[in-house]
Amino acid sequence: MTINIKPKYGFLIILLILLIAYSLYQARALLVGPRIWIENPRDGDVVEDPLVIMEGQSKNIAWISLNDRQIFTDEEGNWSEKLLISPGLSIMTVKARDRFGRETEKSVRIVLN
Repeated sequence: MTINIKPKYGFLIILLILLIAYSLYQARALLVGPRIWIENPRDGDVVEDPLVIMEGQSKNIAWISLNDRQIFTDEEGNWSEKLLISPGLSIMTVKARDRFGRETEKSVRIVLN
């Protein structure tokens, strides 16, 4: 049993498959939502210097903040901020929101000796 497809219909089928694949690729931001990675410092770190450089990466965001203060990213979504912390336990929270209003947040706890 063979299937005979006219070249015109074969082209339309391939075009339709490509259109669906492209639509799913573009919809990934809607499906996944905002994402945050905190690379430095790690949760539970003990530091000696009160000046801490907090670094991370984000994807699919429209807005991002560190301890309720807006921060900015480069084109790849990387961000870096300097913080002056008090002795003892410090909790730093990064929040991000995408263009659809969905939010996510990550926190890091560090101790200054």
